[in-house]
Amino acid sequence: MRRADRLFQIVQYLRGGRLTTAAMLAEKLEVSDRTIYRDIADLIGSGVPIEGEAGVGYVMRAGYDLPPLMFSQDEIVALVAGARLIRAWGGVAMAAAAEEALVKINAVLPDAARDRSEQVQIHAFTMTDMPQEVRERLDRIEAAINARQTLDVTYQREDGADSQRRLRPLSLYFWGKVWTLVAWCELREEFRSFRVDRMSAMTEGDRFREEPGRRLQDFYAEQQRRGYHRPMGT
Repeated sequence: MRRADRLFQIVQYLRGGRLTTAAMLAEKLEVSDRTIYRDIADLIGSGVPIEGEAGVGYVMRAGYDLPPLMFSQDEIVALVAGARLIRAWGGVAMAAAAEEALVKINAVLPDAARDRSEQVQIHAFTMTDMPQEVRERLDRIEAAINARQTLDVTYQREDGADSQRRLRPLSLYFWGKVWTLVAWCELREEFRSFRVDRMSAMTEGDRFREEPGRRLQDFYAEQQRRGYHRPMGT
């Protein structure tokens, strides 16, 4: 690990507001305690508000913002590829944000890193045009998840019949061709997953509070008990 990367990681570990010893940092970063002491001293000398002492531990005062970060070659590839995937398969707002993110990333990269970004040969295209209403629906669902807002949807089941559902949206998943929404279904009184492209109508409703047994972590726990490794179907 480069020293610059190690210094960045030390700052990340100390940002939690908990007292962290040099021995803990040394174990995480696979270096000696002496190296951590030198790094801490250099960070303090550069103005990072770290408090503490050797043998006791260190903590960083709240409110410290990191300076602009530099990405590794692999991180650049991951960021560019991910943004291109969302640009091709995400919602309208998601796609626009992905395009803007690519512009901003390239704007702050030095020449060599920008060249690497522009040379990433990972692209994403839809085999058929993704319906505009599905893209817009994705944005609305993501906003509802963030706001903890219920959704009333008309959903086409596998047998072709329409079903009216009131959902507590929890998380979106992309399977390569389709998006699914994991939600708590008020009709079935259990977790269900719904294909976004089978929703013919959707209306935002009231906000809901998280309740034990109906949260995303409860869904994951239930999946683990059942031995599933992906969201279950409706």
